[in-house]
Amino acid sequence: MERYGLIIVHTGDGKGKTTAALGLAVRAFGAGLKVLILQFIKGARRSGELNALEILGIEVRQLGLGFITKENFAEQKKSARAAIELAQKEILSGAWDLIILDEINYAAKFGLLDAEEILTLIKIRPPQMHLVFTGRNALPELIDAADLVTEMKLIKHPFRRGIAAQAGIEF
Repeated sequence: MERYGLIIVHTGDGKGKTTAALGLAVRAFGAGLKVLILQFIKGARRSGELNALEILGIEVRQLGLGFITKENFAEQKKSARAAIELAQKEILSGAWDLIILDEINYAAKFGLLDAEEILTLIKIRPPQMHLVFTGRNALPELIDAADLVTEMKLIKHPFRRGIAAQAGIEF
């Protein structure tokens, strides 16, 4: 069977975008694919999934600085620039079958990256490479370019009742 690299987008205001992408990473890894996860915003805290992925041998690189604020915006922009350059390098390397660009949509939403930079990742990828883009507010151009788009819709969340994020569920 000839492999066709898919462009996959997980977006929406509901929980589960990264979780779905990480599940896909585990599935791909189990099928023998070489998987790389680049996290564009996360980096300030270590989450449970990183521990499990490390045990499996799936490479995750946290390239972000955590929450974006007015005070750290310049540093966030610099961090996003380094992350997009690394993503380009890894895509062009041909070393990976699947690259997950976790929370890259947030980087665009907050003005850390522009649409052309993100769409360039699709243009330069080898045709058999799968790319996954996660985060709320996916660019319309990215949605148009994608093969598969899933929107997670928030119906109900415990945070609305004052319940804090739970280890193993949200991080």
